[in-house]
Amino acid sequence: MKLGFVSDSLGGMKFEEVLDSAVRMGASGVEVNTGGWSTAPHFDMAAIKKSAEARSNFLNAFRSRGLDVISLNANGNPLHPTDPKQAECLKDTIRVAGGMGIKTVCTMSGLPAGCAGDKLPNWVVASWPPETQEILRYQWEDRLLPFWSDIVALAKAHGVERIALELHGNQCVYNVPALLKLRKAVGPVVGANLDPSHLFWMGADPLAAAEALGAAIYHVHAKDTLLNAPVQATTSLLENGSLIDIPGRSWSYITLGFGHGEEWWRQFCYRLKMAGYDGWLSVEHEDVLLNSLEGLGKSMALLQGVMPVAPSDFAPQAI
Repeated sequence: MKLGFVSDSLGGMKFEEVLDSAVRMGASGVEVNTGGWSTAPHFDMAAIKKSAEARSNFLNAFRSRGLDVISLNANGNPLHPTDPKQAECLKDTIRVAGGMGIKTVCTMSGLPAGCAGDKLPNWVVASWPPETQEILRYQWEDRLLPFWSDIVALAKAHGVERIALELHGNQCVYNVPALLKLRKAVGPVVGANLDPSHLFWMGADPLAAAEALGAAIYHVHAKDTLLNAPVQATTSLLENGSLIDIPGRSWSYITLGFGHGEEWWRQFCYRLKMAGYDGWLSVEHEDVLLNSLEGLGKSMALLQGVMPVAPSDFAPQAI
């Protein structure tokens, strides 16, 4: 496996400073946010689209430091009913990734409205009352599947081999069955960006998810979640309080090791290997209490101690 981080983890730094920090931390690459829900402080989409020199300068900044571009990340809601810019960001990201030889794009499935004419996304998480089923039918059959059929065709046309969808709340694809359903419908260009932090707060088991996804795992975000048991006991994990109010929430994103210890992350890495995944672990720091550079450094150090790096060389002895 190889270790890196998401560029927005150090969103207050300039691009060159982010890459220099990656070298100091022992990272092998950086995943770069391009837009969507990110202001993309380290990626000028307009310049990259327009200028071959800008594309060359971007790639050379990595090469000169011995770093890889892990992927481009266009996380957002590309099926938002009133914000077409998010879908355009994903399409632009695929086009420029292909033009620069970057084979993996990270994003999310998108979440449309509940019916034609609605102006806000609608996330269905229960099967009752019965209108929920009509909402799901509309979202999948009328919006999600046609959109992703077109996106897969676009990726193939531009040489992008893997689109890694983050299993994330407030998206149509938020769990293993939904990812596999979409993948079966549109083909193996679509796979999973397995981020355990979201599965934790939705009540799933990331270790079991790794086994169930197997070859469909295309990318891994390393991010932890604190499950605040006293608050959870009365609030449940269906939490909509401020992300800044850590003591008042039932769950919060947190630096690796502060929610689940080193032993859990050791097991996670091993389960990924068992599932056949030997790719990137990309740390995404979103801990609001710790300094970003300190928190990212602690997360990187934890993974460096538990992740397998060298290929297996075991062979049974001839007895």
